[in-house]
Amino acid sequence: MHQPTVLFDLDGTLTDPREGITRSIQFALARLGIDEPDLAKLEHFIGPPLLQAFIQHYGFDEARAWEAVGHYRERFKVTGLYENLLFDGVLEMLEALVAQGRTLYVATSKPAVFAREIARHFAFDRHFKVIYGSELDGTRTNKVELIAHLLEQEGLDPAQTLMIGDRKHDLIGARQNGLQAVAVGYGFGSYEELMAERPAFYYPTLAELRAAFG
Repeated sequence: MHQPTVLFDLDGTLTDPREGITRSIQFALARLGIDEPDLAKLEHFIGPPLLQAFIQHYGFDEARAWEAVGHYRERFKVTGLYENLLFDGVLEMLEALVAQGRTLYVATSKPAVFAREIARHFAFDRHFKVIYGSELDGTRTNKVELIAHLLEQEGLDPAQTLMIGDRKHDLIGARQNGLQAVAVGYGFGSYEELMAERPAFYYPTLAELRAAFG
């Protein structure tokens, strides 16, 4: 993987946000009168845009889904975003990539204001030129639109840029913007989900991803 520019998804690729996201979803559902005691049943919310996920999994109309997102953010911005873990080896991989002369970006559907705070709190922000995310009003939660925006803003050549992620949305966003997609198997997307999008590369573990950069 020779490309000098690398885009990373955040949740499930750089960090394990399982506790913070699922507890905040649980909180939001409770506010709407829905009791879900099993956090594992809420892990499918990790990765996709939240608004669409509430609509898909609970049959909410858009107004109710936005209400759920508001309740989610009420908890997430205070507590949930800190209930997060960097995957082992992430900092070393980022340091190695920067040492190779590569330019790194974050491209996440999570609102940029939250993504930047997570990167600051867990001290990996210094490795990235810019952290790109969505807006709080839902603008650019779609990975195709987000990556297109990033490429335009930064003046990047898609042929010289990789996108690394753990869900199909990352791979679709890469392919539709002319980037090679790198799927990782240690996040939240199943092998079947990822392979269905025909990524250029697949690495089951972070160690294998790191080794692939040389």
